[in-house]
Amino acid sequence: MKIGILGYGKMGRMIEQLALDRDHTIVARVDLGSTDIDYSTMDVAINFSTPDTAFEHITDCLQHHIPVVSGTTGWLDRYYEAVAICHEKEGAFLYSSNFSLGVQLFFALNKSLAMIMKNFPQYRTGIHETHHTEKLDAPSGTAITLADDIIQKSNYISWQRDHHGDAIISITSARQGSIPGTHVVHYTSEIDTIEIKHTAHNRMGFALGAVMAAEWIIGKKGIFTMQDVLNLG
Repeated sequence: MKIGILGYGKMGRMIEQLALDRDHTIVARVDLGSTDIDYSTMDVAINFSTPDTAFEHITDCLQHHIPVVSGTTGWLDRYYEAVAICHEKEGAFLYSSNFSLGVQLFFALNKSLAMIMKNFPQYRTGIHETHHTEKLDAPSGTAITLADDIIQKSNYISWQRDHHGDAIISITSARQGSIPGTHVVHYTSEIDTIEIKHTAHNRMGFALGAVMAAEWIIGKKGIFTMQDVLNLG
């Protein structure tokens, strides 16, 4: 498989090494400032570029009929524009806020717990996430996914950062050291707290999941998530 890596930072380099270990070929390494990109050499693209460049990279791939897997967060105000272009070009696009297998299982657990807790309004829910100081966006895309999934399965109607309201999920964020990513979903009443937590020990799981998603999407058309890759839908 011939892979183009869009965003050649720490994650891009880790993806490169894992892809090579799985006998794939890297045909493009696109970093900040790169303008001359040969999409014709790619079977698939993996995008971990910056929030400012993600939409352009994703839609350029779709315009050139290249399946694209993206893990960049912080650009989702334009997500449905990318979806429309994907449908128009009959392409393949997979976005995930987090490619880790453990996080995907955590997402499934979060949905199940939200459905249970819907019947116990004395518990208020909130989300706290902690990441390394180089992470550009807050709250994290993973935290937003967790909140959106709770909203889908409960009586909450929205989320806000550092805000509490009757039907609003509060998301709080911290940026510390080199922490790969920790997410806590908590339900608190006057007498106790219930928590579920995911702690990443390194970024390897994120990179491996992205490569697996790129392998999976070849030959497919449509809009996908890691839940499709792992058959967790």
